[in-house]
Amino acid sequence: MPNIAYPPRRPLSVGEVLDLTFQIYRASVLRCLLLAAVGVVLGQTATIYTLAKGRGLGSGGWQGFIQALQGDNKDPVYWAAYVFGALAPLVFYAAILLRQHAIITARPLGGELAAALRRAPALLGASLLVLASLGACFLPALLLSPPARYALAVLCLIPLSYVLLMLSCTLVVLILSGTGPIASYARSWRLTSGSFWRLSAIYTVGMIVLIVFFFVLGMLAAFMSGILGRGDVALIAATAGVITVAVTALTTPYYTAMGLAVFGDLSARKEGADLEQRIAASA
Repeated sequence: MPNIAYPPRRPLSVGEVLDLTFQIYRASVLRCLLLAAVGVVLGQTATIYTLAKGRGLGSGGWQGFIQALQGDNKDPVYWAAYVFGALAPLVFYAAILLRQHAIITARPLGGELAAALRRAPALLGASLLVLASLGACFLPALLLSPPARYALAVLCLIPLSYVLLMLSCTLVVLILSGTGPIASYARSWRLTSGSFWRLSAIYTVGMIVLIVFFFVLGMLAAFMSGILGRGDVALIAATAGVITVAVTALTTPYYTAMGLAVFGDLSARKEGADLEQRIAASA
């Protein structure tokens, strides 16, 4: 078992939070790869469906969603695939986080996916609360007409950044503590209050590390696609798709590891001695 002190016994510095993130990631990445890979593949359900129907890649993702809202895509099966593809990664995200938590706290592994599925309605509710809060940041811009609307929308990115950081622990709180969406939302806001600049530094450095990681793996993926594809466009595309799934599966446990590290640090700062008892009671 990894020798990782979790939850932290004291508040951590920015560097220590990042170090804890890497410790959790190294200790858990191999045992989370299958969950991450399945979550990535299921997240592409709508795109896979559109490809199977011969519509081309562009009909999936956000473009397909906009087409559906505009009435250009009335296929009910597409809608079902789109919703499933949005919810499935959320459940697997929860399962990965639960598995990582079990690993670093020396608890038996198993049952994480079933536990995540039981919390799926609460996860959806919390996600919608967070999305609604982020969307509300742009409401003032909707009251104006272009071009003033676009100028104010840019200014709205400032409150958006603040709200995003304040709610960054909502899903982690819900998954680990078993509280409902509203309680998790409120606890995340309470935990992150007063830590805006610390969290900004942590997430900025974390994202820089991730960008470098993606760049290196992206270069490797392009090289491998060219070598394995041998000039066959279809084979190159298939190889690139497989490599993309592998790269995303490798990085997903990094997100959850950072979520665990940040949550542990903030809980030690705000809740002190009650932290370990709270998490133990919810396990």
